[in-house]
Amino acid sequence: MSHTQDLLINRELGLLEFNRRVLAQAEDANLPLLERLKFLCIVSSNMDEFFEVRVAWLQETAVATPERILADGTTPEQALAKVATAAHQLVRDQYAVMSEVLFPALREENIIFLRRNEWSPAQQQWVKDFFFRELMPILTPIGLDPSHPFPKVLNKSLNFAVELEGRDAFGRASGIAIVQAPRILPRVIKLPADVSDGHRHTFVFLSSILHSHVHELFSGMAVKGCYQFRVTRDSELTVEDEDVKNLRTALQGELRQRQFGDAVRLEIADTCPLHMEEFLLTQFNLKPRDVYRVNGPVNLVRLMQVPDLVDRPDLKFTPFIPTLPEILRKKTPLFDAIRKGDILLHHPFQSFQPVIDMLTLAASDPHVVAIKMTVYRTGTDSVLMESLIAAARAGKQVTVVVELMARFDEEANISWASRLEDAGAHVVYGVIGYKVHAKMLMVVRREEHGLRRYVHLGTGNYHPRTARLYTDFGLLTCNEQIASDVNDIFVQLTGLGRASQLKLLFQSPFTLHSMVMEAIDREIAHAQAGKPAQIIAKMNALLESQVIHALYRASQAGVKIQLIVRGVCALRPGVPGLSENISVRSIVGRFLEHPRVFYFHNDRKEDLLIASADWMGRNFFRRIETCVPIVDAKLKRRVIKEALRLYLDDNVNAWDMLPDGGYKRRTFRGKPHCAQLQLLEEYTR
Repeated sequence: MSHTQDLLINRELGLLEFNRRVLAQAEDANLPLLERLKFLCIVSSNMDEFFEVRVAWLQETAVATPERILADGTTPEQALAKVATAAHQLVRDQYAVMSEVLFPALREENIIFLRRNEWSPAQQQWVKDFFFRELMPILTPIGLDPSHPFPKVLNKSLNFAVELEGRDAFGRASGIAIVQAPRILPRVIKLPADVSDGHRHTFVFLSSILHSHVHELFSGMAVKGCYQFRVTRDSELTVEDEDVKNLRTALQGELRQRQFGDAVRLEIADTCPLHMEEFLLTQFNLKPRDVYRVNGPVNLVRLMQVPDLVDRPDLKFTPFIPTLPEILRKKTPLFDAIRKGDILLHHPFQSFQPVIDMLTLAASDPHVVAIKMTVYRTGTDSVLMESLIAAARAGKQVTVVVELMARFDEEANISWASRLEDAGAHVVYGVIGYKVHAKMLMVVRREEHGLRRYVHLGTGNYHPRTARLYTDFGLLTCNEQIASDVNDIFVQLTGLGRASQLKLLFQSPFTLHSMVMEAIDREIAHAQAGKPAQIIAKMNALLESQVIHALYRASQAGVKIQLIVRGVCALRPGVPGLSENISVRSIVGRFLEHPRVFYFHNDRKEDLLIASADWMGRNFFRRIETCVPIVDAKLKRRVIKEALRLYLDDNVNAWDMLPDGGYKRRTFRGKPHCAQLQLLEEYTR
C-alpha cells in the first residue's frame, strides 16, 4: 500500500459495516426472538442517524467543495456513490431478514403481522371501525393544485402519495394528493382478542389500515394507487458563531428548522410506480440513488414497541438485577465508603444507583455546600436533574454545565437548563465550538477537618436507563489530586482564563491527544530497546489519523497492539509491513459496548486510563473530555480483566476486522467465552 489514502478506511463505509454486524444479531438464532426484532429496529434507528448526519455532511460537502479529498483519498461524490451501493444492499438484506426470517419465526410463536389480504371479515370490520373512530377525524388530505402546493413534509414522518381519478366538488382534477399520518398515532396496532382468530398477539400496520380506507378521504373520486413514503432530512445543527448572544435562544431557533432540513434520503414502497418516484424525487431535489425501495413499512424503528406489547418472557433476555460493590452492600454510608477507598462501578453489571444516591444524598445533606455537574445526555425524565433542582432550592451552590448541542437531546437539555435556572442553579453552556462531553460530578461537603470534595468520573452519560443498556465505568473518589483537577476544569468551563496544569487528569482539547501520542511513542522506544511493548485500547470509534499513523509506526517497531473498537475503525489491521502486529475486534452483544479504556505496558508499569473520549478528531480537538488514570492496584487489575482480557478472549460476540475493512465473525470450537455473559454471571442476580 504505497498511497497514503490507502492506509485509512472510509468512515461512512465503516459505519455501514457496524450496522451489518448489528443486523447479524437479528439473524442469530441463538438469541431470543423478540430481542432479535429489537436488533432489526436498532439497525433502522442507526441508519436514520447515519443519513441525517453523515450522508447529509457528504452531500453538503459534495456541493460546497466537490474537489475536497477525504481521509480515505476519495472525493465526496465518490464516497457518496460507494455509500449508496453499500447502504442499498444493507437495506435489502434488512428487509429480507424481516420478511423471510423474523416474521415467519414470530408467526410460529403466534405473534402475527397480518397483511391486508389475510384479514378475516371480522378483522376487516374492526379495521374499518378503527379507521373511522381513530384516523378519519385527524387525517388531513392535501390535494395538489396551484393553491395547494406540495406540503412541507416533516423529517422521518409517514406519508402517502395518492393517485386519483375524477374531479372533486370544485371541479379540480390534479390527480395527486398527499396524506400525512400524524406522529401521535402508533404505527403498529394490536388487534383485540375477540378478532385475533385465536392468536394471542395479532398486529396490523397503520399503513395497511390507511391503504385499505384511503378512498374514504376522497369522496366521489377513484383511488388509482396509494404509496407510502418517508423522507430523511439533514438534522445537524450548526450554532457555532462566537457572536451569538444567547446560545439557548439561537439553538431553539435552529431546532424549529431541523424538521425541514435538506432532504437526503427517500424511502418508498416497492410497489410505487416509476413516475411517482420521479415526482417525489423532484419535490425533494434528490437523485435516483437516494431512493430506497422497501418491501414493508418504511420505518422499522416503530416495531420496537412490539416486544413491550407481547408478554412472552421466554422470547426475551433474562432480566437481571445489578449488584452493588461489597462496601455498599454492607450499608456503609456512601460518603464514608468513598473515604475508605476509590469505588469503581462497572455498568450495567453493577448498579448505577450509587451515582443517583450521591446526588440525592447531596441535595438533602446539610453538610453539602456545593454541587457541580456536567450534563450531556440525561433524558426527559431524570431523577438526577430533579435532585439538582432540589439542591438548588435548598440553597446549595449548584453549578451545571449543560451541553445544549448534544445531538438529538437538545430539546431535553434546553428544558432542564430552564428548570435549573428557575430553581436558582448556575447554568452555563460550555464553550462555543467545543462540546462538553466530559462526565463529571463533584460534591463539596463540610466535614470535621474542613471541606472535602467527592467526585464521580464516568465513561458514559448520566442517564439511568442507558446505564442498564450500555457497558461503562464510573469512578467514585475523594482523591484530592483528582478532585482538584475536576474543580479546575469546572472553573475553566464557567469562568475565563488559561487552562491550568492538571495533576492527574488528561483533558481535551489540551493534553489528551499529546498524552496518547507520547504513550505510543514510549511503547515504540521500549520495543526498539528490546523490552516487552504492548498497547490494548477499547473504544467506540478510531478515526484520528495522527494516532492511526502512530499505531502503524508502533506495529512496525514490534509493539503488540490489540484494539477493541465497537463501531467504525479507519485503521487497517494485519497489513504486512504496515500493521501486522495490530489486531482489531468488535464486540456486538446484548449490551452496547461504550467504555473507553487505554492500557500501555510501559516497561511493566502498566498505565491504565478510562476516558469519556474516543480516538476521534472531534474528541481530541473539538470537545471537552476527561481521561483519568486508575491508580489503585486492585481496581487496575479489575479493569484490565473486565474491560480488556475477557473481551480479547470472547469467541461468541467477537468480530475480527480484516485489512480491507470487512469483518469476520469469530467462531468457537469447544468452550464458548462470552465476556458480557461472564460479567452478568459474576455481578448480577
